[in-house]
Amino acid sequence: MSRDARWKALLELLVERGRLDVKEVAAELSVSAATIRRDFDQLAEQQMLVRTRGGAVVHGVSYELPLRYKTARRASEKQRIAKAVADLVAPGEAVGLTGGTTTTEVARALAVRGDLGSGSPALTVVTNALNIANELAVRPQFKIVVTGGVARTQSYELIGPLADGVLDQITLDAAVLGVVAFDVAHGAAAHDEAEAAINRLLCERAERVIVAADSSKLGRRAFARICATESVGTLVTDASADSGTVRRFEEAGVRVVVA
Repeated sequence: MSRDARWKALLELLVERGRLDVKEVAAELSVSAATIRRDFDQLAEQQMLVRTRGGAVVHGVSYELPLRYKTARRASEKQRIAKAVADLVAPGEAVGLTGGTTTTEVARALAVRGDLGSGSPALTVVTNALNIANELAVRPQFKIVVTGGVARTQSYELIGPLADGVLDQITLDAAVLGVVAFDVAHGAAAHDEAEAAINRLLCERAERVIVAADSSKLGRRAFARICATESVGTLVTDASADSGTVRRFEEAGVRVVVA
């Protein structure tokens, strides 16, 4: 197992359990305890966990995996969701994409749509996510608009007041939100308040708002609210979504698409 693969596995286990023991996780990953100790030390140096005697605990009370370590989680569900979201976008529209693993998959699904292969432009994409802009910039038929701001290392998103100047001057047909939590009563939310503020601006500039969220995000709350449930027109999720939760969203006026 490569170091990157170990680190991704360790961080995902840490998020799930909150605390890891060196010997136990070494046996689970079939590597030596010395290797795990070294991994923990290096991850602690990057402030991605806190070392304890014999193990590690999560860093802080609102822990979030960096985007590069989340890409493989629920990958097939996210790809299905992404295709369904991409199908909701019409040629020639202006679409806002927030950062995140699911919205990155949406960008990829848009990029391979045959009817978006040409146009002037075929699609206008406004995003504050550096990785999404980087992937789509090679598509000459797409007009890519990147907000200003300061890069957030967790998610590759640009945040802060510099983005306001761009977003205040545009109008979007649709905003596609990647969220960490979406609850009927509490709305869509992110871990970080600055990230939520930029996402909220994208919603305010859009004619319609689409939340792209796998079933693990539904019925959950997070620290920083992006928008209320009534601001969301469509939720695209996967087939594992609880039927009761889906029904509550529909009763709240949200169209639910199960991919």
